[in-house]
Amino acid sequence: MEDNGLYSNFIHDFIDEDLAAGVNSRVQTRFPPEPNSYLHIGHAKAICINFVTAEKYGGVCNLRLDDTNPTKEDVEYVEAIKSDIEWLGFHAANVYYASEYFDFIYECAVKLIEKGKAYVDDLTADEIREYRGTLTEPGKNSPYRERSVEENLRLFKEMTDGKYADGEKVLRAKIDMASPNMNMRDPVIYRILHVSHHQTGDKWCVYPMYDFAHPLSDAKEGVTYSLCSLEFENHRPLYDWFIKEIGFSEPPRQIEFARLNLTRCLTSKRKNILLMKNGLVSGWDDPRLATICGMRRRGYPAKALRTFIEKVGVSKAYSVVDYGLLEACVRDELNESAPRTLAVLEPLKVIIDNYPADKTEQIEVERHPDHPEMGVSRLTFGREIYIEKSDFMKEPPKKYFRMFPGNEVRLKGAYFLTCVSYEEDENGEVTALHCTYDPATRGGDSPDGRKVKGTIHWAGPDSVKAEVRLYGQLYDIDNPGALPDEELCAAVLPDSLTVLQDALVEPAAAAGGTWQFVRNGYFCADPDSTPEHPVFNRTVQLNSSYKPK
Repeated sequence: MEDNGLYSNFIHDFIDEDLAAGVNSRVQTRFPPEPNSYLHIGHAKAICINFVTAEKYGGVCNLRLDDTNPTKEDVEYVEAIKSDIEWLGFHAANVYYASEYFDFIYECAVKLIEKGKAYVDDLTADEIREYRGTLTEPGKNSPYRERSVEENLRLFKEMTDGKYADGEKVLRAKIDMASPNMNMRDPVIYRILHVSHHQTGDKWCVYPMYDFAHPLSDAKEGVTYSLCSLEFENHRPLYDWFIKEIGFSEPPRQIEFARLNLTRCLTSKRKNILLMKNGLVSGWDDPRLATICGMRRRGYPAKALRTFIEKVGVSKAYSVVDYGLLEACVRDELNESAPRTLAVLEPLKVIIDNYPADKTEQIEVERHPDHPEMGVSRLTFGREIYIEKSDFMKEPPKKYFRMFPGNEVRLKGAYFLTCVSYEEDENGEVTALHCTYDPATRGGDSPDGRKVKGTIHWAGPDSVKAEVRLYGQLYDIDNPGALPDEELCAAVLPDSLTVLQDALVEPAAAAGGTWQFVRNGYFCADPDSTPEHPVFNRTVQLNSSYKPK
């Protein structure tokens, strides 16, 4: 159901119940990524859910960088995350870092020790894993579990002072080693890391674990609804346990939703890095990746991504969404917003023998059939123009209505053109066409009423040479992430990127922006583009085989 333009879902139903019952009087959410990678389409769903929920209820949504693991985090990722959120059209009420709360989180750890609810353990990581048990067998207590409060306080202080090496000791919560929930079997809450942090420098050599820092950060900020994906559902009892033991009077409510699973694309950081190391993609913003920055570079409008996420909906049920639905949303948005222009991607010269050699004229083609305010493209027409190589055949099959010897076609917005002959090189490749035009058909109509079945686009003599990158999908299999590394690299489609160096675009388009290249698809200027060397990326083709279910 729609409410003020913001679609309701089961999360909003829970919030409505809480507000009606007086459990909460306000709504505060947060988007809490770890700054260890670039965001992908799955993160876009989480961003939309958190920000739209806060917007619907007149609440607050903060951005919090959960930077508890300095070995994997970087300022580069922090800045990329901020940029992606802004590009999607959202503005965080505040920007926080979990590292801002390290003093507070440390005090919480000390409080747990003083309550007898945490202890310093000397077991190695492998031993802790062995002691934890299995899904069918309970774990067993660490031999260090019953250390006294005084000893644990001393050891934790010594850990903080840098007395011990990485991995030599950890601080664990004391909960229940026989719990059926593995997360409750005395989880590690602090570990030793002698590394510099991108925000706190060398102040700390002990860092809290995500499962400990996350709920405490939520509570510290006053978050009322912790909205997260379903893999955190089994962590919820631990989340609630920390909140309760520390003594927050108004604990956040954690609500989980299903992740966004999209066919034919990767979201795994490790596997994307593998593609980069093997030279199969150019970087995090490669337009074939499912990263938000990659989609932005490809030309996907932010509005289209938000529409797509809205169409997918919010539920707890696992599902896989066809990538074609995302492309359909992109196509629908660009069909409405992108001006039209004529661009020839693989030019074939056309010499109009009966057109005056010293004459040129301006042909106007509307920029958008539904938006006259976009104006017109003014294209230069002359004796030599260019058409697509694919629009000519020497020996065409039946029902081929484009250019071939003796056939007449319509040049969009210009004249009827008849092919008279063609030139070939020594390999038999056609290098030029010779044609005649009918001066009476300017604008694309014949005064004598004769009809032509083929209409093709063209480029004029003042067109600008441009590089065009034709992007497709990296994979044609639904779940490439399930492939072993060697197969993953081998399965990349060789035609996922085709680069054309000699495309021709009208001067106005060469200046940049997003356009529909008539008959060719939607394109946008790439960041590599310069006035001297325009570069365009194909965002999406005009047609799709996707059929909504």
